[in-house]
Amino acid sequence: MCGIIAYVGDKPCAQLLIDGLRKLEYRGYDSAGVAVHDGTQLVVRRAAGKLQSLQDLLIAEPIAGTTGIGHTRWATHGPPSERNAHPHVSGRVAVVHNGIIENHVELKQELEAKGRVFASDTDTEIVAHLVELALGTGASLLEAVRQTLRQLRGAYAIAVLSREDPEKIIVARHASPLVLALADGAVLAASDVPAILAHTREVLFLEDNELAVLSRDGAHIETVDGVKVERAATTIRWSLVQAERGGYKHFMLKEIHEQPRAIEDTLRGRIQLEHARCVADELGVPETTAKAIRRVVLLACGTSFHAAMYGRYLIESIAKIPAVVDLASEFRYRDPVICEGDLVIAVSQSGETADTLAALKEAQRQGANVLGVVNVQGSAIARISNGVLYTHAGPEIGVASTKCFTAQLAAMALVAIHLGRTRGSLSEERASVLIHELVKIPEKMRAALEQDAHIQQIARDLVSSHNALFLGRGVSCPVALEGALKLKEISYVHAEGYAGGEMKHGPLALVDKSLPVVCLLPDDPTLEKMLSNVQEVRARDGQVLAIVNDENTAKSLAKWTIVVPKTEPELSPLITTIPMQLLSYHVADQRGTDVDQPRNLAKTVTVE
Repeated sequence: MCGIIAYVGDKPCAQLLIDGLRKLEYRGYDSAGVAVHDGTQLVVRRAAGKLQSLQDLLIAEPIAGTTGIGHTRWATHGPPSERNAHPHVSGRVAVVHNGIIENHVELKQELEAKGRVFASDTDTEIVAHLVELALGTGASLLEAVRQTLRQLRGAYAIAVLSREDPEKIIVARHASPLVLALADGAVLAASDVPAILAHTREVLFLEDNELAVLSRDGAHIETVDGVKVERAATTIRWSLVQAERGGYKHFMLKEIHEQPRAIEDTLRGRIQLEHARCVADELGVPETTAKAIRRVVLLACGTSFHAAMYGRYLIESIAKIPAVVDLASEFRYRDPVICEGDLVIAVSQSGETADTLAALKEAQRQGANVLGVVNVQGSAIARISNGVLYTHAGPEIGVASTKCFTAQLAAMALVAIHLGRTRGSLSEERASVLIHELVKIPEKMRAALEQDAHIQQIARDLVSSHNALFLGRGVSCPVALEGALKLKEISYVHAEGYAGGEMKHGPLALVDKSLPVVCLLPDDPTLEKMLSNVQEVRARDGQVLAIVNDENTAKSLAKWTIVVPKTEPELSPLITTIPMQLLSYHVADQRGTDVDQPRNLAKTVTVE
């Protein structure tokens, strides 16, 4: 999600910055730019679209200089455009930034009251203005950055370049990665290792609430509070391809492990813990609209359809609004009826899914108010929806969706809580419990990810299976469907997901000693019913894999058990999804399939 490169050294750096950004293209982006100190002033070049547009601009209008910063932007605040591309400049200061500044609205209002004029829609430009204001009081560049960081709330990795300091760059991070590289006669910084491997394999990883002064003499690291930090360099032994994947074997595995961060970014700036509310402006559903809703219709395809099913459960149980979920590919062909007061929610990772886009247009033709839940700013669904809720999962390279799915689950939870609080159907006390638990979900996801080695071992037992069943009830039913979809998508094993209560209505005929049955058994109101379903499977010699909160839950019934942290029942899918993703990944990897690009499938389905 966005890419940063910074260089201080003895070589002309404009092309060097471009080359570094090319190594970060896998992260996804919609615009790019560089700022270089030419010995007299800061020269900025920016372009929307791919890096080649920026490269062409630099060929036409070259820059000379040996200190510079560069950036590829994945749009969050403000649509993709040259004016919103980084670096952002205020007076003598240029800034690039990854992450989200949660309090950017209030900071912008304060700055505008002081006469500051903004040239972009981004949260990043605020950083440039704050640093420039501090410099105006006589502060050094380091102190100006330090003062600025103390005012920011949210996630950031930043690089700051000043006209007054031609051989110095200040970088800092909090909850967004930044790596420093020590080369002969130069120091580099980047948001990821691939951008610097052409220059050195000796790196320093900046930690949260640290900043560094980069100069030809090296990197001086200290905390935001001014405490000096001594840190030994690490030698990177990955290949470039491995580095792009963060050392993981496949992008899919990397993206599975990125989910805690994706959830943090999706929640960031959208909840008010002290008031047990969600921020309406960030969710795309104004309070006036929320109060007028009579029914919610959710439209989606594939993995997003399972997220929409989860959304239906939450909207009905939390917000007490009637909700239906429809396959977008079928919606138009059954002559659907949209009524006054219907809110249509279109869920799509890419925002370009052809069937979902067509269904959305049909709903709008009938007068529906449409909320788009998408991961890509400026996408087709985002452009034509009445409101947009962006998931901030970042670019997803693997065809089989993982982090975008759980980010959609988090988005559905936010919408349901917002509707419930706004309409008075969700008490402040219950909302507070849910919101505080949402904030804890990323850490519980990290705990679930620690089961990776155990799940890999289970996968060895299942790798020769030709079929599998996935069972769940309540909010776990959509997750069971998603678990089956993941297994068939990437391992080519036939798998089906069912509501647990449906076992007696057909699927039980398939159960024998060769059939693995994955059972979702979180500690929720459906647990006893699900345990009865497990008994039915075991009575027919089925091989049970239980995903539980307590290892004793199915101890005598399950052949394999995966224990994950407990959360509120409504939020359990955010946790139980992870072991199923890991199971599918390891089965596929051990079967030798192309995990990141499974046969016959595409990342974005743009045909009907």
